[in-house]
Amino acid sequence: MLFNLSYFQYTQNMPMAAITHQVWIKASANKVYDAVTGQEGLSQWWIRKTTARPELGYINLFDEGASGVTPMKIIELTPNEFVEWQCLLPEDEWTNTRISFDIQQKKGAVILNFSHSCWRQQSEYFSVCNFHWARHLLTLKSYCETGKGQLDVTLKDNWKELTQAITQ
Repeated sequence: MLFNLSYFQYTQNMPMAAITHQVWIKASANKVYDAVTGQEGLSQWWIRKTTARPELGYINLFDEGASGVTPMKIIELTPNEFVEWQCLLPEDEWTNTRISFDIQQKKGAVILNFSHSCWRQQSEYFSVCNFHWARHLLTLKSYCETGKGQLDVTLKDNWKELTQAITQ
């Protein structure tokens, strides 16, 4: 087993449905940590309009335009190793879900174990989010390795429109 890591080491204690991904990044743990905790980093690979600080208890705000603002409270924080957020959206499938980034420096690279856990069920929306997390994590990898964000701000945000069309 490469790097002596078991996929189940970080998924075995998750009580509900969880999205998990492992990404290998040629960057320092500090660079990856800054990218998943700092306003500059988060705005380069996830949500462009972000208000964030790497402080325990701080509520990061991710402004998705027409889809609204997603508040995420930092509930666990270990510099250069781990961060976990709790979603504070009211009445949404993301409500009380947790997003975590487990950062492990190994032989000149970072192994990032990502989890979006505590979903009530594996719905269609869960599957769509799984796809989008994978896409965003590839953008994170690229940002950490090249220093350049690849979010396309010209794309129209039609998530709300599509959700209404498909679910009705």
